[in-house]
Formats: sequence, C-alpha cells, structure tokens
Amino acid sequence: MKRLILISMVCLMTIITIQAQNETLEVANDSVGRNIKEGETLQEVTVKGSKVVQRVDGQTIYPTRQQLESSTNGYSLLSKLTLPHLRIDPVMHTITALSNLGSVQVRINDIVASKEDLLALDMKAVQHIDYIDNPGVRYGEGIAYVVNIIVKKPVSGYDIGADLTNTLTAVNGDETVYGKFNYGKSELGSNYSLGYQNFKGMEYEEQATYELESGEKRSILRQQLDGQNKSLNHNIQLTYSLSDSNYVFQSKLSARRDIQPHRSWTKFETYEDHSSSRTSSPVLDLYFHRDFRRHQSLTANAVGTYIKTDSHAEHNEGGSYAYNVTGKTYSLWTEAIYENRLKPFTLSLGTQYGQKYINNVYSGDANANNSMRSSMLYFFGQLKGRLGKLGYMGGLGVSTRYYRQAEWNDRFLLFRPKLTVSYPLARNLKAKYDFEISQHVSQIALVSNVSIKQNAMETLVGNPEITPNRVTSHDLRLTYSTPRIMSELQGYWRLNANCNMEKYTRRDGHFYQTQTNADNECSFFFIQSYNRWEAIPERLSVTLYGGIYRFFNFTDDYRHTYTAFNGGGSVEAYLGRWTLTAYADNGWNFMEGEHRGHQAPAWYLTASYQMKNITLSLYAQHPFCARPLTNQTEVLSRYIHKEVSQHSRDYGNMLTLNLTWHLSSGRKYRDIQRSMNHRDTETGILLSK
Repeated sequence: MKRLILISMVCLMTIITIQAQNETLEVANDSVGRNIKEGETLQEVTVKGSKVVQRVDGQTIYPTRQQLESSTNGYSLLSKLTLPHLRIDPVMHTITALSNLGSVQVRINDIVASKEDLLALDMKAVQHIDYIDNPGVRYGEGIAYVVNIIVKKPVSGYDIGADLTNTLTAVNGDETVYGKFNYGKSELGSNYSLGYQNFKGMEYEEQATYELESGEKRSILRQQLDGQNKSLNHNIQLTYSLSDSNYVFQSKLSARRDIQPHRSWTKFETYEDHSSSRTSSPVLDLYFHRDFRRHQSLTANAVGTYIKTDSHAEHNEGGSYAYNVTGKTYSLWTEAIYENRLKPFTLSLGTQYGQKYINNVYSGDANANNSMRSSMLYFFGQLKGRLGKLGYMGGLGVSTRYYRQAEWNDRFLLFRPKLTVSYPLARNLKAKYDFEISQHVSQIALVSNVSIKQNAMETLVGNPEITPNRVTSHDLRLTYSTPRIMSELQGYWRLNANCNMEKYTRRDGHFYQTQTNADNECSFFFIQSYNRWEAIPERLSVTLYGGIYRFFNFTDDYRHTYTAFNGGGSVEAYLGRWTLTAYADNGWNFMEGEHRGHQAPAWYLTASYQMKNITLSLYAQHPFCARPLTNQTEVLSRYIHKEVSQHSRDYGNMLTLNLTWHLSSGRKYRDIQRSMNHRDTETGILLSK
C-alpha cells in the first residue's frame, strides 16, 4: 500500500515538473465561464483540446469539435470522455458504475434522461457536460454519480434521424427512430425504439459445498449444458414542450411493453430451469421551470408510473418447483426546488414526495400475497459558493420513510449532512475534501415477506424487519489539471455501521439466505489514480486509471477481508472522417457480506466513418476471446462455499454495426431546453438469482 501511494505521488510530481518546464502551450483566459451560474466562480483556460474545469462537486467538460462530430449519440459521446469510475458501453447502451458507491444518473439540462433521449441527442446543440462525482443533497439518496449534458434550446426547424444497432455475430439489436419539430415557443417530439436479443451461448458452472448440522459435507456440481436468453420489446415516447427565455413547460407520455415474454432457459445434466416475464409500463411526466429576476428559479416535476408484470419461474433441481407472480405497481413522485444564485453563494431549497403501492401475488409453490404501501418525504437545503480561493458546498437532507405490509408497520427518520471544500494549492493543483453521513435503505423486494426456493439446497428469504443503516464516508482528492494533462489522486473511506448484510442459516438440511441488521460492520477504502493526457491536441488522447481497494466485512458469524486492484484505460484517435478508439478494464473486484465478486472485464475496439448525414461504426467487443467471462462469484459462508463462473460465447469476438442517419433543417438555438424522464422501475418482486 505504501508503495502504491509513493508511486502515485511520484507520477503526479513528475507531471507537475514536466508541465512547469513547458510554458509554450496555448493558454489564455476565456469567456467559457459565461455558461457557469453566478456563485460558481471558476478558473478556466482556452485550449486546443478537451477543456476540463474543476468544480467543487466534480468537473465541467467541454468536448472538442472532433469528439462532437464523430459521436453518433449520447452514449458514443460519453464513451469518448472516459469519465472516472464509469463504464459506458455504446453497443449495449448501458452506463455502469465500476464501484458500489451508488447508482448513476444521466440528465439533460438537469432533468433525468432516458435511453431514448440519449440516442436522439443533437450533437450540434451540446454545450458542455457536468460530471458530478460528488453529488450534493440536491440529488436525493443513493446517487453516486451524475452526468448532466447541457444543450442549447432549438427554436425553429426540425431534426429527424435513426440509430440502428445490430450485432453481426449474434442475435442482438436496438433500433431507434425519432423526430423533433420546433415552431416558435413549441416543440413536438416522438421517439420509437425496438430492442431484441437471443443469446444461446451462455455457460454456467457452480461448485458448491454444504456443511450439514451433522458435520457431513455435501458437494454439488451445477454445470450448464445448454441455454437461451431472449427478449423482444418496444418503447414509444411522445413529448410536447412550450418554452420562452424564462420558463419551460414540458409533458412526456411514454409506454414500454414486452412484445413477447422475456424468456430464459437453462439445461443441466438431470433437470432444466425456466423463467419468463412480461412487463407493461406507461409513464406520464410533467415538468415546469421558471426563472425570476435573472438569479432566482423555481422547478416543479410530477411523475406517475404504472407497472404490470406477469412472470413464471421453475427451479427443478431435486424435484419440480414452479411459481407464478402477478404484480401491479402504482407510484407518484413529485419534486419542487427553489434556487437563488446570489453573489457569494447559491442557495437551493427543495422537497421531494413519493407514494407507492405494490401488490404482488405469488401462486404455485411460492404461495404468498405481498401487498405493500410506502411513502417518502424528503427536504433539503444547500449552499454552494466561494470564500476567496476556498470553494465549498454544504447541505442537509432530512427524509421520513414509511412502510406497511401485513402486520409490519415502520416509519424511519433519516438525516444526510454533507460538506465539501476545495482549495487551490498551486496554479494547476487543487485539493478537495468531502464528508457525508447518510442512510442506506434496502430494496423493496428484500423487505418483503416472501420466500423463493433457489435450488434443492437453498432458499432466498425476505426480511420485513430490515431497518436503514448509517453510512459515513470521507473522500480526499488531489487534482492537477492543465490544457493537456489531468491527473487525480483519490483516497476514499466508507464505513457502514449495522449495515444490511446477507446471512446464511441452516435448518433440517436446508440453507436460507436473507438480509439482517445484526451487529455488523461493512467498510472499505481505496486509493486510486486517474490520468488523462492529450498527446496530440484534437488528434490523440490517452487515459489510464487504477487503484488498490481493501474491503472489511465483520459480523458475529464471520470476518472477511479482501484486497483487489481495479483499473483500465483508453486511447482515442481522430483522423479526419475516421475515429478510432480502444478501451479496456479489468472489471470490478469487490467483497460484500459473504460474497466475493468479480464483475466481468471488458475490452472494445471501435472504428467510425462519417459521411454527410450518415455515420457507420463497427464495434469489436472482447476480440481474440471465444468465451469471455461475464460474471464470477465466490460465497464464503461458514456453512456454504461456492465458486460460480459464467461465460458467454455470444459476447466473444462480438462484432456490432451501428448506422446513424441524421437530417435537420432550419435549426436555430437559444438558452436551454430541458428534457425529463424520472421513471419508476422497482416492482418489489423477489426473484431467484
């Protein structure tokens, strides 16, 4: 550990020394800061290349002309930025946090965006990206990273296009067509997407050893001989926007439905497992924003969601076990935020309110009627500003949570204080420290009173008596930034007191997995370095990151520790109409509770060719590997030891072709357009793994 710290510090100081001797770079003060709100005074420079402005809560990134022109959609653009701690897959259209600090939230003009919004993103309208890797209390609970794409508002003309993604070596595709039409203050938009997948090359192997009450140990090998995972779904969105220079009203109606049930089939030596599910979900989203006196604003948002789910599952090891689930979920989420951008600081005050009703009926071998009502009320206040050279952000969030199911009835009062300070130590060197206390609330499915058999030896059991646990975190960063080099050294520590951790128990030769709030302690820390170098401005950039992670999981039943290295890198080259990129990481190695996990590594090669209105991109995923690892887990219970690995032949040497067609006419822009998509997706259904 001392060697890693020493090496990182030496690398950082070497970069500083080299840059101090090279003062011939083109650096000048710029007016880019005009786009930054008052109360967020920043030091900026104009450069030929990506521009990164360090903020108290993250960074503002100004993409280069080459990055914008070579990007086919929002996923393509974000993948070129190589954001720390995130893996952006432009083929599968996913954004994954390479950590367990929380979830990722992608926004367009500060409003949560959907996949369809990112696929229809107009690159000509993009101004900059705010990457917030230290979100304030404004963003609610459980959000670790926020990617906010700031775009200009179109006021005339139309923009239509298609984004067609098809895998050449497997049955996998995502087809999207869209259109936006502007006239004066109004915009009308529509979007339709069709997704399909049929993977047959999945390989699963599990070596499990169970210790019975008698002391006897029973070993079982579960090895998949054949299998299939297929889905076919579509999604439609209709939007209407009315806006002026000081107000925006938007409404969005979207609906998602599985055309055919999502089916999964697995064949083992003596039995087969089957599962299928079908979901329908309409969503209505209403949004209003109004500016007052140039430095005050009021934002209101209301989202109503309905989810209908029908699913079936069979686990036939040791005998037939089958059940059906019919689920209905109704939810309402609302938010109101007042912001005052004063000269010394920005004041934000707001509230969120949510109401949710879940009714999941389990029939067959898992016979249960899980009806649950829950509500959430959240208040927050936050100050963000600067005192001389010292930047600060401080806030407090207070929420009350209510759950009711059967005879269980609980109400929790949760507090979330947060403080961040940053200070420039030298011309291009800045230090930042963040402290936060929050409460972690388990998923609704985990607190249900439902039991699901996993196999002949194991059953997954919900625990309605789980309570939220306190999370304390410290984050210290040292960042060196110049027009061509950005280097960051980060030290992070998190302590989860009395956390919700998994626990295995045994009874009558059977083993039960559940969550518990016993006298547990789950903590980890890491030291990580992130480095980006514009080797040839506007032509070639290189990114490297890596760190050492140490995990501690202590309970009355076990004491588990684990040390892991997580890292990756990318190279981007812009050669006229051609864009070449390469990306690789070793996944995410971690330990939580009694599981030691290894998220699959990834490596991609991309070549894009741009014509007038058409861009062709070829993605090679996991080249030179016939059956790449997709997941690996080890269970270290005192009663159970399991080693599980999953591979996929379809992901090996995977070639995917993306064709993007884009046509616009008469487009003129002004101010900011806000899109929205706060969608509820949690059904509360407890499923087998």
